[in-house]
Amino acid sequence: MTAPTLVDYAEVLERFDPVLGLEVHVELNTQTKMFCGCPTAFGAEPNTQVCPVCLGLPGALPVVNRSAVESAIRIGLALNCTIAPWGRFARKNYFYPDMPKNFQTSQYDEPIAVNGYLDVPLDDGSVFRVEIERAHMEEDTGKSLHVGGATGRIHGAEYSLLDYNRAGVPLIEIVTKPITGTGERAPEVARAYVTALRDLLRALGVSDVRMDQGSLRCDANVSLMPKGAAEFGTRTETKNVNSLRSVERAVRYEMTRQAGVLLAGDRIIQETRHFDESTGTTSAGRTKETAEDYRYFPEPDLVPIAPPAEWVEELRVTLPELPWERRRRITAEWGLTELELRDLVNAGALDLIESTVAAGAPAGEARSWWVSYLTQQANTRGVELAGLPITPAQVARVIELVASGDLSNKLARQVVDGVLAGEGEPDEVVAARGLAVVSDDTALLAAVDEALAAQPDIAEKIRGGKVQAAGAIVGAVMKATKGQADAKRVRELVIERCSQ
Repeated sequence: MTAPTLVDYAEVLERFDPVLGLEVHVELNTQTKMFCGCPTAFGAEPNTQVCPVCLGLPGALPVVNRSAVESAIRIGLALNCTIAPWGRFARKNYFYPDMPKNFQTSQYDEPIAVNGYLDVPLDDGSVFRVEIERAHMEEDTGKSLHVGGATGRIHGAEYSLLDYNRAGVPLIEIVTKPITGTGERAPEVARAYVTALRDLLRALGVSDVRMDQGSLRCDANVSLMPKGAAEFGTRTETKNVNSLRSVERAVRYEMTRQAGVLLAGDRIIQETRHFDESTGTTSAGRTKETAEDYRYFPEPDLVPIAPPAEWVEELRVTLPELPWERRRRITAEWGLTELELRDLVNAGALDLIESTVAAGAPAGEARSWWVSYLTQQANTRGVELAGLPITPAQVARVIELVASGDLSNKLARQVVDGVLAGEGEPDEVVAARGLAVVSDDTALLAAVDEALAAQPDIAEKIRGGKVQAAGAIVGAVMKATKGQADAKRVRELVIERCSQ
């Protein structure tokens, strides 16, 4: 196959206007599938989470998952959509090798949510509004594993394996209207939109939005219009792009590839394309079907969806603060720079710190614990920060014990180690390990007198006015008490003893 001729990006922008369309598929985090009671847990043994309904066996009847409908409505509301008062499911007919009933139950001409928008923050602080065409409910397909080929795709494979665990998992597909007016920022806008959508869905709590596990997938439609043209160009659809960076790269590549085709006098073929992560290029898939090719017809085994207006309003009040508005508030309240905030987000620490603050800890101390010692522990264990077996409330309690003088910072780390080891709540670890700070003056004076007697030369220096020499005595007392003495109080007692 001849390598495509790519046009310099600057020349693309001189000759053409890009038009984008982004379709994002979101797996919902319901406990069971869209139309049956099978579990949806990721990573189970192949074909262990199936039943007659999701296997499409004769006589098996589907039932709509109420929680999935609730999530769909909340997503629609968060995207400023109109929620349809009535709608039906349809059968989308296509050759589905990984769908045992050989059709997908989806919403076609009557989606649950329509005509919305999402205001997307860009890197320079500006905002770009992306218009939403629709958000509709459907079910996911199974998963094919092609064995024996060099690329992991069916071409060149020796055989294929099918896992139907994912078949029937609830999906929401969010489709934008044509995105115009982006100019040179088209790739950035595409990435920023998927990023903002991911953050919004995570804040709603409707999905874990793990692109690496396929619970958030983006299909990027790209076309080019010659400058001054009134009609959109022919589009291509790059399927299942699975990282934010790849969304940006795929859009940029398609713009340079399509420009090469058009400037050579050829035409763009409406087709699906595959994105290669290693090369940053796309390759042809199959000719893209139109809606008519799918032969949609109403699903006869499911009743229509008719959410009452009161239910929709009840769900509206559950919507959280928008993630970017929350970040602006936190930046102001905590006195952070944009870079510091971005680092907290990238480290997965922001939610944990905010929850620790909500449990009563000062923001500075909460941030320090999560981004330093606890991050070190997460790296050592090879887990995400949120995967550590310690809660924000427990961290807040450790911070409280330090503030009250019951623990030193060194002892506090030992308490955290105990919590991480499963030894109980912070106070239980303190009691079991005997880690409370020694603050009784009688016990401390005995340790101070012993240290002064052991180092008479240091004692003389302190008596002679060299107060900084007290550090050696304090260190000796801390060692003798296994770090459990209040260092500040020990220093005060050393100076008092030497001034008598």
